[in-house]
Amino acid sequence: MSNVGLLYVGAVLFINGLMLIGKVPGKSGALMNLFVGGMQTIFPTIIIAQANEDPAVIFGASGLYLFSFTYLYVGLNQLYDLPGDGLGWFSLFVTVCAAVFGTVLAVHFQDPVTAVMWYLWAVLWFMFFLVLGLHMDNLTIATGWFTLTVAHISATIPALLLLTGAFRSTVPNALWMAAAGLAALGFSFFMGRRASNNTPAEPFIPTPRAG
Repeated sequence: MSNVGLLYVGAVLFINGLMLIGKVPGKSGALMNLFVGGMQTIFPTIIIAQANEDPAVIFGASGLYLFSFTYLYVGLNQLYDLPGDGLGWFSLFVTVCAAVFGTVLAVHFQDPVTAVMWYLWAVLWFMFFLVLGLHMDNLTIATGWFTLTVAHISATIPALLLLTGAFRSTVPNALWMAAAGLAALGFSFFMGRRASNNTPAEPFIPTPRAG
């Protein structure tokens, strides 16, 4: 994933986390999703077009579409008040693909930190599936907090390290990232239980009103 693109993945996940916990109205967050979704569609297309059929380059770029389509989907759903079922089931597809990408990066490319990033995204998108595809609304707040925290653990911080040349994909660093991700997951479920008696100000994907 490009360094610049990864930075804005952190930004859009941060906004989406705020939407999930009811701090940002859906239509307000839609624009960021459309901006980043559009960017994440253009970038991999350019990379693939210039890849000279290099399988490693194409493999790396192909995963970006999983994110770009998610953000475009979220943006359009928010703007037009569409139900989130389709996005939820697409999130299950992303979950499986992200797990495959993580495994290939760990085993074939010996890139443990990026592999952990993909595994964290697999967990996050699986939570999107549970909330949107299976309508497990009791997980909405936990998913929002996990989105907020994992945005920085898996995207913002790695992107800044990459941009400054300080990124090191080593096993110890991968273990630190995995530990941070597990801590974020535990914290998120704690916040979800704490807010179990409250209702988010506005759901992530609002359901159209009858009539």
